[in-house]
Amino acid sequence: MLTNRDTVTAVRDQILLGNAWDIAKQLPSDCVQCIVTSPPYFGHRQYAANDPILASYEFGQEKDPHDYVNKLVSLFSELKRTLKSSGTLWLNLGDSYKHNELLGIPWRVALALKDDGWKLRSEIIWHKPNAMPSSVKNRPTTAHETIFLFATTNDYYYDADSIREPHKTFTSSSKMRGGRGHFGKRNGTPEQGKNKGNTNLHDGRWDQAFHPLGRNKRSVWEIPLGKFRDAHFAVFPDALVETCILAGSASGDMILDPFLGSGTTAVIASRLKRHYLGIELVPAYAEMAAQRVQAVQQQLL
Repeated sequence: MLTNRDTVTAVRDQILLGNAWDIAKQLPSDCVQCIVTSPPYFGHRQYAANDPILASYEFGQEKDPHDYVNKLVSLFSELKRTLKSSGTLWLNLGDSYKHNELLGIPWRVALALKDDGWKLRSEIIWHKPNAMPSSVKNRPTTAHETIFLFATTNDYYYDADSIREPHKTFTSSSKMRGGRGHFGKRNGTPEQGKNKGNTNLHDGRWDQAFHPLGRNKRSVWEIPLGKFRDAHFAVFPDALVETCILAGSASGDMILDPFLGSGTTAVIASRLKRHYLGIELVPAYAEMAAQRVQAVQQQLL
């Protein structure tokens, strides 16, 4: 009789081809540390258009946004079982328009997942500096997407040190008046109005109080769109996936992407010495992902 450990070993570093709902039900419990994924967006690209059977299982082609939300909630409800108690879900979603109206899909999904028992810990804005130009003239061009950080418990794994960013307060990029002239100078801070005379503020050595590895990661991430020559669409950016995996897991942990696509999550997991588990509906993309992972693993030998 197979134990849970046997089944975990069987799916480790595998790309499973098929319908995410059916595969999710067969996965072992308590084996995944981190889910990092970007489901097909509602009403956007159809990836299985040439295969009616596969198309019937595809996310994003529903007629009603409520159906899309319910399908995602149902899938993640099953995948929740695969997460360790310290695990996290990093969910990237873009929004959609219908009848010239923004649908608010990311927050519809986030609130539905909260209602299903997930703990929403952060909303992250992915700012795309190279976002595609738009011909719209009656609204701003969209240059961001949303990433939600979910957990199932309060005691989840989060490695803040692994993703710290450079301090800006005392650098040339600081927007604060005075820069390093604040140090040791009473009334030398930009808050001299409301905090004038506060000895803790004005006499403190702020530079010594800052973390040596950098400041805590902010909730706006500026990351260019990813590119892969064999995929005729924008892919999950390496830097975005790397940030999620570093923060949500340690070396040797297993990372799951139930919408693997061209395989970026598996590629980055391998590069960071994590195990991966991918689910992909379309055979061509599963093969593309497998080739990318194999190429990375050969580089690591």
